[in-house]
Amino acid sequence: MNPIYLDYNATTPLDPAVVEAMLPYFREHYGNPSSTHSLGKTAHDAVERARQQVAQLLGAQPDEIVFTGGGTEASNLALKGSVFVKLRGFFGRWARGAHIILSAIEHPATVQPCEFLKRLGCRITVIPVDKHGLVDPDAVGKALERGTTLVSIMHSNNEVGTLQPIKEIAALTRARGVLLHTDAAQSLGKVAVDVNDLGVDLLTLAGHKLYAPKGVGVLYVRRGVRLEPLLHGAGHENGRRAGTENVPYLVGLGAACAIARQGLPEATRKLRELRDRLWQRLQTGLGERIVLNGHPEKRLPNTLNANFVGHIGSELLEKVPGIAASTGSACHEGKISVSPVLCAMGVPPQISRGALRLTVGRFTTAEQVDRAADLLIAAASERGV
Repeated sequence: MNPIYLDYNATTPLDPAVVEAMLPYFREHYGNPSSTHSLGKTAHDAVERARQQVAQLLGAQPDEIVFTGGGTEASNLALKGSVFVKLRGFFGRWARGAHIILSAIEHPATVQPCEFLKRLGCRITVIPVDKHGLVDPDAVGKALERGTTLVSIMHSNNEVGTLQPIKEIAALTRARGVLLHTDAAQSLGKVAVDVNDLGVDLLTLAGHKLYAPKGVGVLYVRRGVRLEPLLHGAGHENGRRAGTENVPYLVGLGAACAIARQGLPEATRKLRELRDRLWQRLQTGLGERIVLNGHPEKRLPNTLNANFVGHIGSELLEKVPGIAASTGSACHEGKISVSPVLCAMGVPPQISRGALRLTVGRFTTAEQVDRAADLLIAAASERGV
């Protein structure tokens, strides 16, 4: 039997409707979207329909949607592209003039590109978070400089689910003429995300967090924002990302976005009910032996990150093979590594080493939640089920 899947923030299963939408583009409609014959036109129209479906989910215009090979590529394009577009003459001179602000709990897909740019001379400012994982907009405002190129603050944290005050940060960046990028890969389909309401200039989407395939993503680029492409070639995506379009995957992503748009806000309510059911059952069974990570209210409706006090998360999961979930700590050669996100939030290592991330999704049932809680309570109480 398959384990109870509580790892939806790591990846989502393909929605059956997404699979059905993709199949014809593997079999019959195999043309190159750039070809002028009928097969090419069919593929081209499918790509543009998917672009419109993504735009509708985000409240954007279709020409603001740039298809990529995933969320990591999208964030890399946002960060590197915003710096490289300023290249004039000597590379190093412009790199030294660039300045990026990010939070202390960003995803590696944001952190590592910033580290790369730092090696080229770009200045990086890291904004701390509070005990709930929240960024203070005033701290961002104080960090803004005359030469700041970009601010990148994730919309929601992938580990603890904390939702950031992006709208308030956008008011500050826009007043200073600074670009704002947000990684919303974890948010889409769980809560409403509208680029105009948020005021962002760049936004990352990852297909495999949205019941679409792995290996496909989107960078939303507000009209008028210029980026240097990372991939140069035949000028696909209006010259912003070269490479023949992955038609079946883009069709799948478009279908997933349409399903997500139709499902809101009911999906938010259902996810929150399941998450809270799991938390309440764990609290009842463990009491003070379990501690919540993240904001108690301002977090993703599907995300529960909790410390099982007195345990090591990875070892606890080994005791419950009937559950597929993620851990905030691991033990290697006698040394326990803990989550950088929890460290940035100031969670003591002796507590954070017992962290588990339990995330529900579209196909989670109440019965699965109850069974998972019972298994975890039994394992944490060191008794059999």
